[in-house]
Amino acid sequence: MRLRTRFNVALGSVFALGFILSILVTYAVVLQNAKDELLRNASLMMETALAVRNYTIEEIKPHLDPMLEATFLPQTVPAYSAIETFARLQKKYPDFSYREATLNPTNPRDRSTDWESRIIDDFRSGKDGEVIGERESASGPSLYIARPIRITNPACLACHSTPAAAPASLLAKYGEDNGFGWKLDEIVGAQIIVIPTDLAQRNAMHAFWSFTAILGALFMLLFVIINLMLTRLVVTPIKRIADLSDEISKGNLDLAEFEEGGADEIRHLQASFNRMRRSIEKAIKVVQLQKDLLKKS
Repeated sequence: MRLRTRFNVALGSVFALGFILSILVTYAVVLQNAKDELLRNASLMMETALAVRNYTIEEIKPHLDPMLEATFLPQTVPAYSAIETFARLQKKYPDFSYREATLNPTNPRDRSTDWESRIIDDFRSGKDGEVIGERESASGPSLYIARPIRITNPACLACHSTPAAAPASLLAKYGEDNGFGWKLDEIVGAQIIVIPTDLAQRNAMHAFWSFTAILGALFMLLFVIINLMLTRLVVTPIKRIADLSDEISKGNLDLAEFEEGGADEIRHLQASFNRMRRSIEKAIKVVQLQKDLLKKS
């Protein structure tokens, strides 16, 4: 096998291994970055919903509470404000959703679905903090963040403890069958943000394939450059030495000596070959001189 072929096989193997490892690492990093971006967006939406809830409690509810005896105003309910605000956002981002899913809600639209109920049951069983997961939704693969809804404000029980304690306007709108029996410090539901992962994954894969193409092009360019350098600095000088050695072995001593240059190792090889050639020429002259003397004698 020729030197260039051996070198290319070895270099190609190293490049292939490096390329495969690079794209595997890049693939994992790109997907993780996409997931992290989704989580940041979901957390931002969750905090926005919490901000709307707090604004409703602090700024809206005190002004509307005196009117509840005559007419129930859902705008006084923090969950209603957060859900309605997010509904405006959904007009632009229809695949995004925000729910305040509840096991026993006053408003039937807030009743938890099966998968939401399982999350709420986990919270009620002792799971604390924030839950992050993935699921298949109507729009495809989605990422969700869930936080428990815990009754920490005794004022909430005015509408949710017993029908007798609730405003008459609330009973007139929703009836007495739902949304009662809540207790202080009880987890009654969960705030759930759902974000589709399809767009983020498509963007991530686009970035991944772009990086793969650029990396492949760089590897090919480097492979060509190294081959050109190998040809100029190693293969060509060695081939010239090999060709000259072949000519000398056939008795052709009229060829010019090498001009010593290039890398140190090649220059040393050229100098050694030139010395060997001069030694051969001297040896041949000595032998020829001895033959001439023997003929004269």
